[in-house]
Amino acid sequence: MPARSIPLAKVRRLATLHATESFPSISRLSKILSISRTTIREYRRRIHESGYSFADFSALSPKETRVVFRQQVIGKPRPERYTTLLSILPEVGSLLFKGEANLRESWTEYRNRYPHGYGYSQFTEHFRAWRQVHGFRTTPSSKWRVTHILEQDVSELKKWRRSNNRIKWAKSVAILDLNQGTPITILCSKLEKSLRVIKRWRKAYIENGLDGLRSPQHRRQSQEKLEEMKKKRDRMVEILHESPQLHGINRASWSLKTLSRAYEAQYGEPIGMSTISEYISAQGYAFKKARRVLTSPDPEYREKLKEITRILSSLHEDEKFFSIDEFGPFSVKMQGGRAFTPHDLTRVVPQRQRSKGRLILTGALELSTNQITHFYSEKKNTDEMIKLLDILLEQYSNQRCLYLSWDAASWHVSAKLSERVSELNSAATAAHERLPVVKLAPLPASAQFLNVIESVFSGMAKAVIHNSDYQSVEECKNAIDTYFAERNEYYRRNPKRAGNKIWGSELVEPSFKPSNNCKDPNWR
Repeated sequence: MPARSIPLAKVRRLATLHATESFPSISRLSKILSISRTTIREYRRRIHESGYSFADFSALSPKETRVVFRQQVIGKPRPERYTTLLSILPEVGSLLFKGEANLRESWTEYRNRYPHGYGYSQFTEHFRAWRQVHGFRTTPSSKWRVTHILEQDVSELKKWRRSNNRIKWAKSVAILDLNQGTPITILCSKLEKSLRVIKRWRKAYIENGLDGLRSPQHRRQSQEKLEEMKKKRDRMVEILHESPQLHGINRASWSLKTLSRAYEAQYGEPIGMSTISEYISAQGYAFKKARRVLTSPDPEYREKLKEITRILSSLHEDEKFFSIDEFGPFSVKMQGGRAFTPHDLTRVVPQRQRSKGRLILTGALELSTNQITHFYSEKKNTDEMIKLLDILLEQYSNQRCLYLSWDAASWHVSAKLSERVSELNSAATAAHERLPVVKLAPLPASAQFLNVIESVFSGMAKAVIHNSDYQSVEECKNAIDTYFAERNEYYRRNPKRAGNKIWGSELVEPSFKPSNNCKDPNWR
């Protein structure tokens, strides 16, 4: 009765046990490996007939072990194409030794002579097994060999190889080993570098010596290429803000595949899913958590966005556009965050703390001047919005029109607020002196990423709330007031929008762009 087939791992374990013990008992081996004694005898015989010792056989790779067993067709003559291959393998080895061909070229010649022969992967496996059995060693093709190294270069390269600098070590090993005739593919595995990188180092050394290896070889991207990449990223984020249904895709949320398809349909050029993934990750968002979803479900998303863009593009000097939102509520207590600390010190924030009070900050950011108007509220409701409206009307009484833009929170779109706006506009029309007209420019639903003031709030939080431990609500208010006062003064003296300057902790430049992600998804 023929022995049953067993996994290669058990065969290798069988060889290892024979190599480590002088006279292992078949009964003991049967218990250890959970296979029958007949199977053990059969595989012992097959290992013995392979020409390897038990120690050498246990050191073979799984591929080589599989080839050795494939060559042993028990009770049957070997296939004709295998015997044919065996007859030409010495010739293949000779060509490799002389550097007159590589394995791919030898296989191509073999298939031209024997069209029904083995494929390339089987050809290489049989050759490696044959080479192991016959102890045959080949030298690599001279194509990638570094034929000559100056004596002073050898000394310097050996210093590099002993240094702690991994790049210098890798370059020195590559050049010295290529000079010794090490195959370039083996170097790739040894150094964990691509074939392209090692070829580039070889070329740099041959052309310029050690100076070629010392000089940085970073690929420089042209300004045109960088601008093209930024344009693609902004386009991608704009699409991500929209619902898939607007692009004719029957999905509730985006995937990399559907984003790629929508981009190509809208702009007529393909974009890879890996590129999209990099762009999305660079914005600090992921698809897995609903709280980080960038998509607005508003069916009128494009229309509202187009209207806001139209207003801003034609904003006059006597018109002001306000981005409005609330920050909080948040508790005044010890806060965590990132900060410079000594290596031997770990800053600890108690999980349970007694709050010293709570704050809600209501603010309005005027986009053309970068000026913040703010006050503190007890609640988030329509009355607070009307209070803010009255403050803005008094502060900007010399303007012709005030545009108010906010998200779709219930107290932002209430009937009471709309009635108040209508009353003010009627009064402005009837008054003999000029009063500002109030117009609403609401953001799409669930589009906080377009609300520019969110970026300013994030910068304020990083500057004066993260890592803070205020002893009272008033102390916290003073810090916030001072921050906004300094910020307003800076932009009065520097009218050029500079969100990445002194207020660089803000997420993005405080200006309205469809591709902006103004709100930090990790805060609030």
